[in-house]
Amino acid sequence: MLFAALSTATNLGAQYLMQLLYTGPFALFASVVVGTGVGVVTKYLLDKRFIFRFEVTSMKHQARTLGLYTVMSVVTTLIFWAFEFGALAVFGTDAAKYTGAVIGLALGYVIKYYLDKNITFRADRARTDAL
Repeated sequence: MLFAALSTATNLGAQYLMQLLYTGPFALFASVVVGTGVGVVTKYLLDKRFIFRFEVTSMKHQARTLGLYTVMSVVTTLIFWAFEFGALAVFGTDAAKYTGAVIGLALGYVIKYYLDKNITFRADRARTDAL
């Protein structure tokens, strides 16, 4: 939960910072994309090392693992964005948007854990990728 909270904080912090730096016509979209990217990279590094204690065996293995992680992230990002943009659409405030984001990220991270455990960071996949 600590790593999910840390990833959530980096995601929302990057979104907030991006909204301060860029106020143009695509500010909302840019902030969400940048925040999501920062959150995914943060969570990948923490999950791989501390949650799953997963060792990559080569650059090819690293690229494949990161690729799988990214694909699984797309699924959960859609959940996260649905809550974030849904709350914004219904209530129309930044507070609602961030509250929706926190709820969506929490649900997404629970689902993501099981996807990563059973697909991305499976121990038997590490052995076959090394061959």
